[in-house]
Amino acid sequence: MTDALHAVMAEATRLTRAGRLDEAAALIRHTLRCGFAPDMSSTTSDASGQEPIDNTCRVIDDIPQLRRQKSAASAHGSRHEAGPFTPSPAFEARFRSLRTGLESIIPKPRQANPDTQAGGQFMTGSFTNPAGNRAYKLYIPSGYHGQALPLIVMLHGCSQNPDDFAAGTRMNVQAEREGFFVLYPEQSPQANPSRCWNWFKASDQHRDQGEPSILADMTRHIVNTYGLDAGRVYVAGLSAGGAMAMVMGVNYPELYAAIGVHSGLPYGVAHDLPSAFAAMQQGETAALLQRDSRFPAALKARRIVPTIVFHGDRDTTVHPGNGDQVLAQWATLHSGTGRKLRVTVSRGQVPHGHSYTHSIYHDASGQVVMEQWLVHGAGHGWSGGSLEGSYTEPKGPDASVEMVRFFREHAQGKL
Repeated sequence: MTDALHAVMAEATRLTRAGRLDEAAALIRHTLRCGFAPDMSSTTSDASGQEPIDNTCRVIDDIPQLRRQKSAASAHGSRHEAGPFTPSPAFEARFRSLRTGLESIIPKPRQANPDTQAGGQFMTGSFTNPAGNRAYKLYIPSGYHGQALPLIVMLHGCSQNPDDFAAGTRMNVQAEREGFFVLYPEQSPQANPSRCWNWFKASDQHRDQGEPSILADMTRHIVNTYGLDAGRVYVAGLSAGGAMAMVMGVNYPELYAAIGVHSGLPYGVAHDLPSAFAAMQQGETAALLQRDSRFPAALKARRIVPTIVFHGDRDTTVHPGNGDQVLAQWATLHSGTGRKLRVTVSRGQVPHGHSYTHSIYHDASGQVVMEQWLVHGAGHGWSGGSLEGSYTEPKGPDASVEMVRFFREHAQGKL
């Protein structure tokens, strides 16, 4: 019993040090409740905030340290049998001590909408057009009284949903503070079992077709319904959502005043799932001219959409080179219209967090048209996000704050 207790304590400590605090909390809660631990391994889930256990108690024999102890015991002829267990007073005392030491840094279970400010509304809805139906959540700030406020459309990543994405990005907090609406479309599992936006499908990469059609019409519907400012509409996303934000900017430059691409990919880099995985892993495979050839021909005569890009340089899910290529696509189009870009580069450090390189692209008039934030040491997650949501990098510069600032600097008609 003592060996088992040490194994659980060691595993909880390992998870905490790795930043997987929800899993550590779940392990402690489960063990205190049952005297047993759930199946654990070094490849547990991505800290989505959901407690990774069910209501069935299992014998502690799948924690790595205990597996080694069990193997050693078997080698000496010992026999291990699973059976009912009643925690002793000493067992409970040891775990109460462990819980007390960790509870200050282990977050409490997440509420449904933790960042909905008092007076604001986080509404559920759905939208249908000829291309299909999608659910959504809409944040309405408490300061809204019918005035023409801006709108930011936020596209979640794979396996996420609007509540999770709102919690991780804390965009509702920014909306309440700065005074804008936030629309969170939700991908349907029927459209993609992993809840990824289908940015990589040829049928979902063109204007007035497939998912771009649904998202654009949903955006217009919200603007018209609430009388929002049509010149200050923006779209941003993470990972698959970031790639889809690029699709929306390319195909609807008259609708979105600026876009944000976090850990995403360039437009037209893939046409099916295999090519999507290739682009995600390699980042610089296809020639830029080949990618540019997939841009709608009409775009070259239209407005080029200002873009802010965030990416972690330790991202092993979407190669960081994809962030460079997002900017390179737009830069090539700028050059093609005779508008040369000037780049200024600075470096910074988040206190007790990640360092970053910040690149700003100016056109000939001095207007900022693109920004890049390369976060050093960060993986595949929303920079500066909250552990209340999945796929976040809390130690990076705050992508939500910087995107809102960038968006406020760009409105339709100013470029």
